[in-house]
Amino acid sequence: MSDTFERACAAADVPDEGVIPVEVGGVEVAVVKSEGQYFAVRDECSHAQIQLSEGDVGECEIECWLHGSRFDLRTGEPTSLPAYDPVPIYPVRLDGDDLLVDVKNPINQASL
Repeated sequence: MSDTFERACAAADVPDEGVIPVEVGGVEVAVVKSEGQYFAVRDECSHAQIQLSEGDVGECEIECWLHGSRFDLRTGEPTSLPAYDPVPIYPVRLDGDDLLVDVKNPINQASL
């Protein structure tokens, strides 16, 4: 199996309990650091097609700024309404100082 991870950004670019938008392999991704871990999630709320990278991060969740939907960064599942569909999440790997993301093999089966 070939390696499908691609560089997303430098790990230092992502603030603690923060998020940055990046494009990986033609996919808009929100790269998040929460509770000392890195996550990658499709940068689009499943409720209103708003960039999740503009929202707040905390306790391994990201919140959509428009209507307040929250998503678990580990599973992509919504943890609050009005969203009820999950968002795609992707494997993340630290390689030296860089974060690599695999957008070709999402962890969950969510689709937008």
